Amino acid sequence: MIVDGDTSIAVRAAWLHYAAGLSQAQVAKKLGLNNLKAHRLISKANREGLVKVYVDGDIGECIALEAQLAERFDLSDCQVAPDIDESDIPLRALGIAGGQLIRRALENKCASIGIGHGRTLAACVDNLPAKPTTTHFVSLLGGLTRKFVASPHDVIHRLAERATAEAYFIPLPFLANSISDRNIMLGQRGINEVFELARQTEMKLVGIGSTHDEASLVSTGMIESRELKQVREAGGEGELLGHYFDRHGNAIATDLTDRTMTLPLEALRSSTIHAVAGGTSKVGAIKAVLESQLLSGLITDERTARALLLDTG
Repeated sequence: MIVDGDTSIAVRAAWLHYAAGLSQAQVAKKLGLNNLKAHRLISKANREGLVKVYVDGDIGECIALEAQLAERFDLSDCQVAPDIDESDIPLRALGIAGGQLIRRALENKCASIGIGHGRTLAACVDNLPAKPTTTHFVSLLGGLTRKFVASPHDVIHRLAERATAEAYFIPLPFLANSISDRNIMLGQRGINEVFELARQTEMKLVGIGSTHDEASLVSTGMIESRELKQVREAGGEGELLGHYFDRHGNAIATDLTDRTMTLPLEALRSSTIHAVAGGTSKVGAIKAVLESQLLSGLITDERTARALLLDTG
């Protein structure tokens, strides 16, 4: 059975209400909805005969995994999407769950959302309904490749189209040729203002990258394989917004980050950051970023969740 966004969140609301024993008001609070929306979702699950089929099965297991991940990595919010496809990077499942997160933020009148780029976030945007919003979106880092070609997975323009919203793009490469070049570009009128908007966004939605040669940053032409090799040799396993972390969550200091058009690490530590990431090839990268304690929330898939909990290294 294909589970769409409305059905998935309806089943989750039903499980929390009937299996976990939460009141409808408590369900609304946990899912970030108003009481009326929570009531309608629970009614939808009942009306469509979803409660027994899903609450007794995979969704219940997902919620148990969410609780374990939240406790293990000190997350305020965690969502584990059911496995609905067999690909290494489960874009379909992550896209539905990530799209729900954005939609709930819009329904709750979130003033501003900072957005990264990548295949997973693009899938999230593709699961949003085309509906105007007063929320504005801001790129969190440069979105051009080394050849000044737009990244095929840049999502800010997709968001602007689907949400008919104000969207601020950073018209700069992901990586400058030198630290001095980066400083010059950041000093340009307008650029600094966009980065300040990015810093102040109410919520930041990001992907997580690996440091393997097959990493999206390399395949899309943002950086070169030899540059990422330096990070890997320094112990880097995971990447978030151009910052790299070792398996223990420690930031890796290289000139690569110093040349990246992104927010400084200290600005991220005071932000509310939600990551959408999954796939067996990314377990080490996700674990490294989780250990950094930068994340407030995580959306992942069942297989990745289990692997993260089994990884005690």
